[in-house]
Amino acid sequence: MIKILKIDFPNEKATICRTILRNLPNWFGIESFIKKYVDESKTMPFFTAIHNKAAVGFVSMKIHNAYTAEIYVMGILQKYQRQGIGKELIKCCELFCKDNQIEYLTVKTLDESAKIPDYEKTRNFYLLMKFRPLEVFPLIWDKNNPCLLMAKFFK
Repeated sequence: MIKILKIDFPNEKATICRTILRNLPNWFGIESFIKKYVDESKTMPFFTAIHNKAAVGFVSMKIHNAYTAEIYVMGILQKYQRQGIGKELIKCCELFCKDNQIEYLTVKTLDESAKIPDYEKTRNFYLLMKFRPLEVFPLIWDKNNPCLLMAKFFK
């Protein structure tokens, strides 16, 4: 059985984030980005999925202002994908937003123009979770990695 827990300790967040991202090279293959995600996630709201006392997935949230939070980084070990863990992690983020009167939850992912199948699955997951595409920023990361901004509004 999978449990979702809120993690408050910075070093625990860093260990979980680093371990999972390094095991997802199809999504997180750039070491400098992994380091940035690990370092910045230490201070963010952070939820993890636990199976048999081991972290198998996580999400960290960046709070931009009183109205908007972002799924800063999320990863689920490939063996555990497509089992509802991502949905449960997103539900934790949504509940956090509602509890804190945050109206928008956003996420940045790779745009479809990059033609990478694993990211098509990622975009479809966010669409299923009722996020909607807002805008593509072709150079926010670099020209080979066009960024798609998606958002969800809470009524």
